[in-house]
Amino acid sequence: MILAALAFLTACSDDDSFTLSPSRLLTFSVDTVKLDTVFSNVPTITRDFWVYNRSGEGIRCTNIRLERGNQSGFRINVDGTYLGASVGFQTSDVELRNKDSIRVFVEATTPFNHGDRPQLVEDNLLFTLESGVTQKVNLNAYSWDARLLSNIHISRDSVLSAVDKPVVIYGGITVDSAATLTLAAGSTFYFHADAGIDVYGRLVAEGTPEANITLRGDRLDRMFDNLTYDQMSGQWKGLHFQSSSYGNRLVYTDIHSPFDGIVADSADVERMKLEMVCSTIHSCQGYGLHAINSRIKLENCQITNTQNDCLCLDGGWADVNACTIAQFYPFAPIQGNALHFSSSQHDLLRLSCLNSLITGYADAELIGEQGDTASVFNYAFAHCIIRDTTRIEHVDTVKLFRNVVFENDSDTTAIYGKKHFASAENYYYNCRLDSLSPAINRGDPATAPPIDRNGLPRDERPDIGAFEYKKL
Repeated sequence: MILAALAFLTACSDDDSFTLSPSRLLTFSVDTVKLDTVFSNVPTITRDFWVYNRSGEGIRCTNIRLERGNQSGFRINVDGTYLGASVGFQTSDVELRNKDSIRVFVEATTPFNHGDRPQLVEDNLLFTLESGVTQKVNLNAYSWDARLLSNIHISRDSVLSAVDKPVVIYGGITVDSAATLTLAAGSTFYFHADAGIDVYGRLVAEGTPEANITLRGDRLDRMFDNLTYDQMSGQWKGLHFQSSSYGNRLVYTDIHSPFDGIVADSADVERMKLEMVCSTIHSCQGYGLHAINSRIKLENCQITNTQNDCLCLDGGWADVNACTIAQFYPFAPIQGNALHFSSSQHDLLRLSCLNSLITGYADAELIGEQGDTASVFNYAFAHCIIRDTTRIEHVDTVKLFRNVVFENDSDTTAIYGKKHFASAENYYYNCRLDSLSPAINRGDPATAPPIDRNGLPRDERPDIGAFEYKKL
C-alpha cells in the first residue's frame, strides 16, 4: 500500500515537471501555414494546425508571439487565447505536458500592396521555450489588390473593365431595362457568394481568343490539396436574363462555378434573347443554361458538369451548332441530363442541333418530352454524337436524326469522358478532343463554323463539338 502511494506521488511529480533541456522540442503538424492567394483587405478563411509535445517531458512556452505584430495582417488564436493588439500579439506561460497538444487558428486580412500582381506576405509565429530555444511556424499568403464593388446598379449604357486590376463584386450587378452593360475583353470578374448579374436590359461581353472574359467566384484558395474552390460549383449566383431582356451577346466568355450558369426567362420568341459564341459554362450547382420560351443561339460553346441539366430548353427557339454538352458532374450522386428539351409548358417552335457532342455518365443524356398532342414539338439533329436516345418520345430517326452516331448504354468507354476528352479526372476537365475520339472528322463541312471554341481554324473535315482536335 505504501509503495503504491509512493508510486502515485512520483507519477504526479513527473507529470508536473517541465524540462529546461534544449534538446526537448515541440512538434508541429505543419511547418508552414499557406493561405494561398487572397484579395487585399478581404478576410481569409481560417486555417489551423496542431502543436504536440512528444518529447517525453513537460515543456513550458514562456512566450508565443506573432513576430511582425500588426504589420502583416495575420490573426492568431492559440488554444483559445486571441493574440490581439491589447496583449501585444503574444501570450505567455503556455504549458504542454508530455503527450499533450494545443490547437492554433490562423486568419489574415492582408494590407494593400499597391502592386498589379499578387505579392508575398509573410510572418512567423514564434514559440520561445523555457529552455531558451525558439521554434517557429511560417505564415504566408499572396496578397492581390482588387477593386471591391458592392450592389452595382447600371441605369445607363456603361462599360465595366477588370483588365488592369481584378474586380470583386458583392451583392451583385443589376442592369436596368433601358441600359446596356458592356464587359471589357480580357476582364476577370470575381463574384462573392451573394452576387450575380441580373439583366433587365442588355449584357454584352465580347472577348477575343487571346483575351477571354471570365466570370467566376471570389474564392482563390483550396478546399483540399487537389481541389480549388474555383473548381467547385455553387460559388456565386450566375446570370439571370429577365423577360424584358433581349439582344444579349456573350463571345469568348467563360462562366464557371456558379449556382445556375444562365437563366433566360420567357420572352418574345421572335426576338433574339441570347447569342453565345465561343463561350463556356462549366461546373454549376443548378442548371448550365436554362432557357424558358426564349430564342437563343449557341455556336462553339461548351456547357458541362451541372447538378441539374447542362442545357435545358423549356419550349422556345434554339439553334445549336458545334457545341460540347457533357454531363460528368462530380459533386453529387444524381445529375441532370446533358440536353433536356420539352414542350410541356411552352411550344418548342424549333430546336436545331448540328455538329454537336452530347455525352455524359448516364445511359441516356438526351431527353425530349412532348406535352399534350396539340403542343408544337419541333426538333432535328444532324452530324452529332449523342449518348443514347432511348427515352425520347415520338422519335423518327430518319427525319429527326441525320448522320448521328449514338453511344449506347454498353459503351462504357464514355464514362468520365475518357472516350472523347483530353482530360476528365480529379475534378479537372479539359474538353479538348483526345486523339482517339470518334468526334474527329465527323462534322459537316457545309454547316460547321470555320473556327472552334478557341478561335482556331477548322479543317476541311471538321470535328464534332466545340473543339477542333489539334496535336499539341
